[in-house]
Amino acid sequence: MGKTNDELNVMFKRILDICFKIHTMYGPGLLESFYEAVLSYELTKAGISNQRQVDVYVKHDEVNMGLGYRMDIFVENEILIELKSKEKLTEVDHKQTLTYMKLKGIRLGLLINFGVLHLKDGIHRKVNGF
Repeated sequence: MGKTNDELNVMFKRILDICFKIHTMYGPGLLESFYEAVLSYELTKAGISNQRQVDVYVKHDEVNMGLGYRMDIFVENEILIELKSKEKLTEVDHKQTLTYMKLKGIRLGLLINFGVLHLKDGIHRKVNGF
């Protein structure tokens, strides 16, 4: 079994602290891939296991349909982090993150848009049966 809700909440806060640190250092305007690389590096430096660009294959009628998507960052095999770097998120960005979580059975997700002036406006917690 995975982490408890309390453990996930603690991990979530640690991730957010690192995101705020990165945004304070660099601000908006850089490529999503840059923020992904720096976030993964900082998570690792903090002792938080994570993987970048994790392939997720989707099944239909129990048949593997191939690559469905790639998770930007998967933390501690528990938390999905989907990153964006654009002026404004769309409804599709939010729904896409939830769909990824449902397909993979992930309970807690984080949609972060580093493209905003104030990072607090770009943080969106997503839950799936949490």
